[in-house]
Amino acid sequence: MTNDEIRPARPADVPAVKAVTDRAYHHYIARIGVVPQPMEADHMANVAAGRVFVVGEPVIGLVVIEAHDDHLFLDSIAVHPDARGTGVGRRLLEFVDARARALGLPEVRLYTNALMWENQEIYPKHGYEVVERRVDGPYDRIHYRKRLD
Repeated sequence: MTNDEIRPARPADVPAVKAVTDRAYHHYIARIGVVPQPMEADHMANVAAGRVFVVGEPVIGLVVIEAHDDHLFLDSIAVHPDARGTGVGRRLLEFVDARARALGLPEVRLYTNALMWENQEIYPKHGYEVVERRVDGPYDRIHYRKRLD
């Protein structure tokens, strides 16, 4: 990795955003029985809307976020499998917290599939608490929040 700055994604990054997302989530298809929603996202639209932030040249990690009136929603976080365990995910989560604070938002919210059990260990270690578990169509999701105040 030649650049570890987290920056807004540009249109030229869309193929890398898709590739990293697909690599990060592909192994879950067999486990959850459906394609994870981040793999089906409109990456170009998310980049154009300023929701995607990337790290690395070439891109090795990214977050997709969306500001709401009372929280920042972390729609997706993806780290290329070759970069797992290097702190990229932690740095991206710290970036999300900083972004929420910069926007004056008191909390970050996210959800994860109940069968993505690795995430159920990771998010509480970073200050997230379970809010509820809810089925949304084919997805059994655990909703989390992290208060920043």
